[in-house]
Amino acid sequence: MLAVPFENLDIHLGSPITLSLPSLYDKIVRRRRGGFCYELNGLFGWLLDQLGFHGTMVSARVFQDGKPGPEFDHLVLLIETGERLLADVGFGDSFLEPLPLDAEEESVQDGGSYRLIGFGPERELQQRRYSDWEPQYVFSLIPRRLSDFHAMCQFHQTSPDSLFTRKAVCSLATPNGRVTLSNGRLIVTTAGQRDELAVATEGEYRALLHEHFGISLEEGARVGRLMVPQMTSKG
Repeated sequence: MLAVPFENLDIHLGSPITLSLPSLYDKIVRRRRGGFCYELNGLFGWLLDQLGFHGTMVSARVFQDGKPGPEFDHLVLLIETGERLLADVGFGDSFLEPLPLDAEEESVQDGGSYRLIGFGPERELQQRRYSDWEPQYVFSLIPRRLSDFHAMCQFHQTSPDSLFTRKAVCSLATPNGRVTLSNGRLIVTTAGQRDELAVATEGEYRALLHEHFGISLEEGARVGRLMVPQMTSKG
């Protein structure tokens, strides 16, 4: 979470995202890029297996307008370490430490508060906003494969109804907050203090992308597409 950014730049650059471990390894490790949930959690699950942890991919449905989305909307990981844990490195600004699956207790992490509720076949992740708990996503405990998420991965890359086609974002947790490039704005949050800077040129965007995220795009990449907000299908 402090080393690999959450980003959807390829969607706006017109580079298809392929859900295969060799492809994910090449992009995130060899080319020092980030990704969104299917990519980051997909490769992180493989890494945990290599380190001797048993990880299981499961499907989550992200809340939007008060309702959970479709199955396979989001990919999260269940990890066995003597206790069952939820790990998620692909949800942007969220919890940094894994959460105990079977304990309805509040976890306070770097200014954020999280909890899991439910003891049946599904659990719900909630985040405290001021005094209220807000649902983030609901997930089942059914084991899945990376290929099961292919159709929804395609949807999020191509549909005007997907949040990921509406704006380009690159975001990374820092020891004291978070840094984000959101279209033509640089947003830096430090100890609760938020500062924004307008990005004026493609050269400036490239420089900020490299400085804050270690990402160097190919010379021919159409960076202007990352700076202009996308129109939604609903007008």
